[in-house]
Amino acid sequence: MMKIILISNRDDRTRSLTLNNWAKVLLSVCFLGLPIAGLYVGLQLGGGQLGFLLEESLADMKRELALQQSELDDSQEQAQQKLKALTLKLASMQSRLVRLDALGERLTDMASLDDGEFDFSLEPAVGGPHEFGLSADVSEDFDQLYGQLASKLEDREQQLLILESMLTDRQLKRQSTVTGRPVVKGWLSSPYGMRRDPFKGQKAWHKGVDFAGKEGSEVVAVAKGVVTWSGERSGYGNLIELDHGEGYVTRYGHNKNNLVKVGDIVKKGQPIATMGSTGRSTGPHVHFEVYKHGRSVDPASYIHRTIR
Repeated sequence: MMKIILISNRDDRTRSLTLNNWAKVLLSVCFLGLPIAGLYVGLQLGGGQLGFLLEESLADMKRELALQQSELDDSQEQAQQKLKALTLKLASMQSRLVRLDALGERLTDMASLDDGEFDFSLEPAVGGPHEFGLSADVSEDFDQLYGQLASKLEDREQQLLILESMLTDRQLKRQSTVTGRPVVKGWLSSPYGMRRDPFKGQKAWHKGVDFAGKEGSEVVAVAKGVVTWSGERSGYGNLIELDHGEGYVTRYGHNKNNLVKVGDIVKKGQPIATMGSTGRSTGPHVHFEVYKHGRSVDPASYIHRTIR
């Protein structure tokens, strides 16, 4: 049995209650169960809020991961595109280099330059200390490749510019230098110097050489020059005279027809007349003379002359 005493503040009276065993159990449940129930309810409410916060954080993390993955994919795509563009550019530069090398070798061969002077089949000669190593950055490796190819291209272009200048100078020299035969077809019928005159049979000085051939065949200029005479002259018949500069003058006599006039500029190898037998002549031929600073010289040394 359990007894509960109640005291009143008004009349200072007391009362007592006697509880049996079942009443004690019920009272204990009330005093102990309410806090436990409150704690359970609080935990339930707090747990729901915590779960909501966890779900929100997880969703934020997923969104952030998705954004980072998208940025990574974009970066990889850009890197692939850049790598592709770099590769195409390198291939184009390599192709240009191959073409330049082929052109340089062909021009060098055509120009008959000395061996080793321009050798496009070899790497350009370079030197100097250098630290070698593979960069971890792919872009730096490509920059290095670009630098190497750009250096090769610049070297080849410089060589080609020099070669072009040399060929131009050589072409100008070839054009302006008195050399070669004044006919396309024909044979040497009379040399320079003393000979028997074909009309009188006496010894006489022959100031040129004669090339015999078929009437009407081409007579060509042996060098670039300006026409200073085109017409008849005593003993020469129809005569062409060319001034080549640097004191050189050539004459082409006994022509059937003159194809150029005074003041014309002619090129080396250009037809200037047709072979004939005008003037003091025994048959179709061209009388060829060379003058150097006003003096007659043997044309043979110029006919067989080579240009270096």
